[in-house]
Amino acid sequence: MGTSHRLVLPLIFLPPLLLLSYFFSHFPNPPTSLHVHPSLSSLSPDLHALSCYPKDIYPGGAYVSLPYGRVRYWIMGPEDGEKVVLIHGLSIPSIVWKNIAPVLVERGYRVMLYDLYGRGYTDAPKTTYDTRLYTTQLALLMQHIHWDSAHIIGLSMGGGVAAAFTAQFPQLTSGKTVLIASAGIIDSWDIPKTVKFMSSPLVQSLYSLGPFQQYMRRLAKSNASEADDGGKLSDLVRLQSAHLPYFNAAIASSLRDGPIRGLHSELRTLGERNTDVLLIHGTADKTVPYSYASRMCTLIPNAKLATIRNGGHEITLTHSSFVSDMILEFLKTSEA
Repeated sequence: MGTSHRLVLPLIFLPPLLLLSYFFSHFPNPPTSLHVHPSLSSLSPDLHALSCYPKDIYPGGAYVSLPYGRVRYWIMGPEDGEKVVLIHGLSIPSIVWKNIAPVLVERGYRVMLYDLYGRGYTDAPKTTYDTRLYTTQLALLMQHIHWDSAHIIGLSMGGGVAAAFTAQFPQLTSGKTVLIASAGIIDSWDIPKTVKFMSSPLVQSLYSLGPFQQYMRRLAKSNASEADDGGKLSDLVRLQSAHLPYFNAAIASSLRDGPIRGLHSELRTLGERNTDVLLIHGTADKTVPYSYASRMCTLIPNAKLATIRNGGHEITLTHSSFVSDMILEFLKTSEA
């Protein structure tokens, strides 16, 4: 009996030892290739909603292939002009700058615009749309076009990108940052419950199903509008939602993980560095309430605030003259 006990005990410990050996020696599978979904460039230019946003809406358009997909950008203005980058917001691509960019060019600035990942004519990588994705996109794009630095201007979520980029890459900024109707520190309770629900992973998985995509395409076609800029831009959002396979997921991930919330540290960094910051915000903004402008001023004590009375969220379109004047006045001080 003693001998049999001595044989059984090692056998008892053998399975756990083999299991531990497997875990310590197991090597992960090789990483899979990044899946990249197409942009508006894959669609027929005859689609009605694209009439307001052709790929050559601005001069100097080009593409560059970056690690997360192909990026559409435009550069215009005199080559010796002071450099300015314009960053659009959550769902509407660079068309939102159509009343601002030409004014900056007329005043001698060298302007670069581009579509963020998952929007417009830029590809949509299947990844997490967090702040790092957006800031590295701009850093790599500036490297590609050989810009050592530039003034950074962002609208809505693009304001969050601009603030984070200035904090993370101060060597690539020329000292001026403009945040227009800027997101970045929105509280979760200020995001509507419907938006949270629609941005959930479960709902996004339903979005990707074929029947739902077909329904969205029929809806986009039936709602095609030729009314005004607001109608055309709504059509453009519907077109992206219906025809671009990863647009809805990119929007949802940006809301959950992106530069909409949680940038308090980056804004404090701008304040600690005495970065020259201009905030432009409307008092009637329902998307990013005006109160957030005051909270940003607390985090960036040296920031200047330009208020647009009764201005909503789309102030680059509805109050473009005021916005342009404020930007030009702010940038002019860097030329002295």
